[in-house]
Amino acid sequence: MKLIKIDLDHMNKQEWTREATRSVLAIGYFDGVHKGHQTVIKKAINEANVRGIEAAVMTFFPHPKEVLGNPEVPMRYLTPFDSKIERLKALGVDRIYAVRFTPSFSKLTPQQFVDDFIVSLQVEHVVAGFDFTYGIKGAGTMEQLGAYANKRFTYSTIQKVTDEDEKISSTRIRQELEEGNVQKASFLLGYPYKVKGEVIHGDARGRLLGFPTANVSAADRYHIPKTGVYVVAFYVKGNKYNGMANVGYKPTFVDNLPEPSVEVNLFHFAEDIYGEIVEVEFLKWIRAEQKFNGIDEIKAQLTRDKETSLRWLEENIH
Repeated sequence: MKLIKIDLDHMNKQEWTREATRSVLAIGYFDGVHKGHQTVIKKAINEANVRGIEAAVMTFFPHPKEVLGNPEVPMRYLTPFDSKIERLKALGVDRIYAVRFTPSFSKLTPQQFVDDFIVSLQVEHVVAGFDFTYGIKGAGTMEQLGAYANKRFTYSTIQKVTDEDEKISSTRIRQELEEGNVQKASFLLGYPYKVKGEVIHGDARGRLLGFPTANVSAADRYHIPKTGVYVVAFYVKGNKYNGMANVGYKPTFVDNLPEPSVEVNLFHFAEDIYGEIVEVEFLKWIRAEQKFNGIDEIKAQLTRDKETSLRWLEENIH
């Protein structure tokens, strides 16, 4: 799989077209690479196989909202850039064009986008969702793509992919995560929702309570689910372990943490994993964060949480 990064501000067209080859191109932002996105990409792969040419994906980074929206509100991603590339690669595409979304890129006319980012890349067929837009302020639509193409390539429009009569979208999945509905979010994604990060040194309070935790610092701006306690799977050094995690602001100990913390208590595990890159898979939200009056209250609740988690794992993970 070939990854080609394109930056309009620091490259000329000859540079990003140098490695172009005949392809079928799936285009979209693809945050999450969810079931709707997978439908678009699989259609492109099938079409490429029929034609005997490469299957390519064009995606954009950072998110347009991050460039054109409120800089005070940082964008949270279902799949930050590296995670998205891994997901796209796993689907079996031959190449990925990763286009940096900048203010100057956002000002391209629809015709300029088609000429410089589709035709110049030797694209023979485009696949995109019905609501994909391109060019300044999203002025170009799929209905207009044929006119802009002017017979230089063909295209397929993928209609709305739904679940329970509602469109599967990145926005909807983020909402499910914000409500703690991690099982529904994973269903809409088509794979379990995970956050990747590094195990860092915390305040060691969990160890003092008899529930040592791995403090995971998210490697990128992941969309962290709703605060509370979760049943989780934990991946480290190629192995999978079960545990429970607290996502939150530790109200009992710290009054004002700016970022939610992810602290994982692993069952049947006692290794030193500081500095390891790990993944936390959120399986089930079991309760909201609470403020406790003392250590004994916390210990009693954590014991109940562990019992609840083990029971859920026994009933649901086979």
